[in-house]
Amino acid sequence: MSSHRLSKRGRYIAWATTGVVVVAGAGIAAQTSMAATSWPAQKTYTGRAFDTCTAPSLAAMKAWKTGFYGAAAVYIGGKNRGCAQPNLTASWVKSVNTVGWKLIPLYVGAQPPCQTSRNPERFTASTAASLGASNAKDAVAKATALGMKPGSPIYLNMESYDITNKACNDATLTYVRSFTKTLRAKTYRAGYYGFSSSSAKAIATAKNRTDLPGNLWYALWDKKNTTTADWPWDPELYTDHSRAHQYMVNSKETRGGHTITVDRNAWDAPVALIG
Repeated sequence: MSSHRLSKRGRYIAWATTGVVVVAGAGIAAQTSMAATSWPAQKTYTGRAFDTCTAPSLAAMKAWKTGFYGAAAVYIGGKNRGCAQPNLTASWVKSVNTVGWKLIPLYVGAQPPCQTSRNPERFTASTAASLGASNAKDAVAKATALGMKPGSPIYLNMESYDITNKACNDATLTYVRSFTKTLRAKTYRAGYYGFSSSSAKAIATAKNRTDLPGNLWYALWDKKNTTTADWPWDPELYTDHSRAHQYMVNSKETRGGHTITVDRNAWDAPVALIG
C-alpha cells in the first residue's frame, strides 16, 4: 500500500522506516454520536483484499474475480495521491460492484510536517485542524461522486513519520481527529491506514481516544494473512470487524491474462456502500 500513495522516493523512505458492522464497545458511540442523521447499517467484508496504484480496467476486474480476492482498495482522492485514475468513475464503481467486488475507499490526505518524503500537501501545527476538516469534506465529495453512499468508510492514508517527535505527532493527531470528526458529521465512517512501526502505532497507542478513527488498517509486511495473530497492540482495541492488515507488498500476479502488481491485505472491516 505504501508503494501506491507517494512518489517512488517517498515509497522507499516508507519501506525503510517500517520494521518489518460497527466498532465494538465504546467505539459504537464514538462512530455514531456525532452524526447528524441515523447511521446506515455497516457493510463488512472478511477475506483477502488487494490495493494497487491505479484502479484496474473493468475487464481486468472481471478476470480477477476468481475467489482469491473479494475486495479492492481504490484511491478516491487527495493531493498526495500518487497515480492518475482514468478508470475510477461512478460507472466503473457500479459495474465492479455488480460483478461482486467489495470496494475500500482510500484518501491520501495531507502528511506530517516531519515526514521526509516530498508531498504537495502537508499540515503544520497551526493548520492541522483546518486541513483535516477540509480534506475530510473533499473525501466525502469524492466518495459521493463515485456512488459510495453515507455509511461507507473512508480510510485516511498516513505514511511513516517520526512518532517520537512530540510536536509532529501532536499535530498529526490533531489532523486525524479533525478529519475523523468531519467525516462522522457527514455520516461516513472513519478508517485509517498506517504503519505498525509508526503512523498506525500512534493511533493504536494514543491515550486520548477522542475522535480517533474507528477502523485501523496496519501495514506489517510479515506475509501473514491475519488480523489477529500478529496484532501488535492491546487485543481489546479495534475488535468486532474493525481491523485490516497489509501483509505483503509489490506482488506481481496474473489472472485471466491480466497482470497487476498489488499489495495483499487480510481484511475484516467495513467496505463501501454502493448505490
